[in-house]
Amino acid sequence: MIMNWLLDNWIELAGNVFALCYLFFSIRENRWLWVLGFMMSFFYMILFFKSRLYADMSLQVYYLFVSVYGWFHWMSTAKKEDISEAKVIPTISINAKQWLKYGLVTCLLTLVIFVLLKKVPDLLEMPPSDLPFADAFKTAGSIVATWMLARKILENWLIWIVIDLFSLGIYLYKGLYLTSVIFVIYSVMAVVGYYRWKHNMQPQVSKLWSE
Repeated sequence: MIMNWLLDNWIELAGNVFALCYLFFSIRENRWLWVLGFMMSFFYMILFFKSRLYADMSLQVYYLFVSVYGWFHWMSTAKKEDISEAKVIPTISINAKQWLKYGLVTCLLTLVIFVLLKKVPDLLEMPPSDLPFADAFKTAGSIVATWMLARKILENWLIWIVIDLFSLGIYLYKGLYLTSVIFVIYSVMAVVGYYRWKHNMQPQVSKLWSE
C-alpha cells in the first residue's frame, strides 16, 4: 500500500523533499540553495502541469532561470566583497518607495498573468485554469519574492509569508495535501528566515538597495 502511494505521488514527494532542503539552505544563506531550487522547480513544474495550475507551472520555468542567475550573482558578489567560503554575501533592505515599486510590479504581473490564464488555454485547446485569479496572484508574488531573494533583499521573506499562506489555501482546495503540509512549514520558516537574516545583517553593509 505504501509502495503504491509512493509510485503514485513520487513527483510531489521529490519536489517537496527538494523544497525543504531549499528552504533550509535559504535560511542558512548558503548559495547551494540555488542548486536545490533548480531541482525543486523541475519536479514542481511536472506536478502543476498535471494539476492544471498553468501559471504555477510557468512559474517553475522562471524559477529554473532565476536559480541559475541567483547562483552566479551570489558567487560574483562574494568575490567582489572578498568574502570567504565560510561567510555569505551581505543582506540589503528596501525603503518605502521601493516597496511601492515592488507592489506595483506585483499588481501588474497579476493582471497580465490573469488575462493569459483566461485566453491561452482556449487557444492551445487545453483545459481552463481552475483558479485563474488566485493562480495569477500567487505566481506574481512568487516572481517578485524570488527576484528579491536572488538580490539578497531581506524583505523577500515578508512577501513569502503572504504567498505561502495564500498558496496553502490553493493546494488544500486542489487536494494536494502533501504539498499543503509543506506550505504550512514554509509559512513558519519564512518567519524564521526573516528574523535570522535581519539578525545577521551587518551594520556596515545593511544599506538601501536601488536600481
